[in-house]
Amino acid sequence: MESRIRSIFLTTAVTATFLSLGASNAWAQDSEAAPEVIDPAVERRDIDVAAIDTEDFEVTAFFGLMSVEDFESGGVYGARLGYHISESFFAEASFGATKVGTSSFEKLGGGAELLSNRDLTYYDLSLGYNLFPGEVFVGSKRAMNSVVYLVGGLGSTNFAEDNHFTINVGFGVKVLPTDYVAISLEVRDYMFDIDITGENKTTHNLQGTLNISYFF
Repeated sequence: MESRIRSIFLTTAVTATFLSLGASNAWAQDSEAAPEVIDPAVERRDIDVAAIDTEDFEVTAFFGLMSVEDFESGGVYGARLGYHISESFFAEASFGATKVGTSSFEKLGGGAELLSNRDLTYYDLSLGYNLFPGEVFVGSKRAMNSVVYLVGGLGSTNFAEDNHFTINVGFGVKVLPTDYVAISLEVRDYMFDIDITGENKTTHNLQGTLNISYFF
């Protein structure tokens, strides 16, 4: 009788243990079930690509000041035709003109004229590199494409009734208020040899301009 009671208790204990393990496994599976993935249903936006991305040619008018070494600064104006080879590189042909002021030699010489013709004209072929493309923000709701660029090239300067081989180097900052118009500020150094004062030397002639460009 006592062994039968022990068997009943043992069977009951084993059954309760299995039931407890089954309930525990079922709870664990429910708690570890992956949460339902929520579809955000993001609406696709229409992006307006700037037309300048397909316009390779650029025509520019510029004006500003040019400081010819040993002479007073004068107003300068000119035009450029550029071609954008890639997003980074561009080539351009330029023409500019200015009229130089009085030289320091003339001022010290008691008014004696050093030049009979004070016109200076130049042309050059240059290669540019867009160094830092970015954006300029105007207020909190408007942004304009911008770029800081380097430029340099070779050409010729007609001054003092003679032509002088010229090297130019410079940099500029350009912004695009529309898809086809750009405005830039630029500084260049035009370097050529001259012996107008009796001493042959390489002159550095700085030019600062405001440029207005149209892409086509």
